[in-house]
Amino acid sequence: MINFRYHVVSLTAVFLALAIGLVVGTAALNGPLADSLEGQVTGLRKDNQHWRQTVSNMEKQLALEEEFAEATSQLLLPGTLTGRRVVVLSLPNGRDHTEAVLKKLQQAGATITGQVELQDKFINPDNNSNLLELAVTAARPTAQTTGLPGNGHGVETSSALLASVLLDRAQGVTPVTDADRRAVLAAYNNAGYLTTDSNKVTASAEAVVVVSGQPYVDKDSDRRDESVVKIAEQFDRTGSIVVAGNGSVGGNLVGVVRGDPVLAQTISTVDNANTVQGQVVTTLALVEQLTEKKAGQYGVGDNAASGLLPRLPQ
Repeated sequence: MINFRYHVVSLTAVFLALAIGLVVGTAALNGPLADSLEGQVTGLRKDNQHWRQTVSNMEKQLALEEEFAEATSQLLLPGTLTGRRVVVLSLPNGRDHTEAVLKKLQQAGATITGQVELQDKFINPDNNSNLLELAVTAARPTAQTTGLPGNGHGVETSSALLASVLLDRAQGVTPVTDADRRAVLAAYNNAGYLTTDSNKVTASAEAVVVVSGQPYVDKDSDRRDESVVKIAEQFDRTGSIVVAGNGSVGGNLVGVVRGDPVLAQTISTVDNANTVQGQVVTTLALVEQLTEKKAGQYGVGDNAASGLLPRLPQ
């Protein structure tokens, strides 16, 4: 008769057999398996060292290329913008390379009439009505809202007003006085829409460099990107303009300008202005704008139709 003790003995025998099998199997395979794993680890270690060295070499090469561009700029740029009045307008996504762009313009001899930093508040869709109201209240006798866009877009209207006080007016139109220029800028500065020292902006400019960056990625990204384009459009209507950007895809300002056959005819773009090379090209693109009244699309992006840089000035 099969009793409980029989079942216990049988189960014990089964588990003992499994344990012995595992021990024997592991012992038999341990050598080849361990050797195989060790070989794979050694191979991965060598690959890792190879790629680490490759990255290190590329970083050194990039540093040398930037050193070369810096040294070359000392030969190419001085004197190319002497006597030219330029205002630098930086967008919230272009702050990281604004100072470097500014230094190259100064190296070329440009007279910087002002540096204006637009804040996120300026392109926030929620502030559309406030910007429309501010454009009216900030107006001054020689900086009127007459002739500004009347389609109800706050960024567009305010950008047009700012362009009218920062850039030269058309021949025959009454110039903006220094006092009115400072008053308009102070109104936007005090309201938190831009940052600038209005007391240092005492003259209009004949050209503007708009420093931009990557496209927006938040829930209002499409509307913010649209607002950025409207800023460029309004300054383009008033003077020569170069967009010093970072990248040219994803809906950022450089990409939109290059994809618009109308804007690309009058607005120059540089898609690598976050590098020394691009900062040099930004300056040369502005020289081309002012001396030849010609726009070009430069940089390393696939849609940089005009190449790496403009024709060098004589």
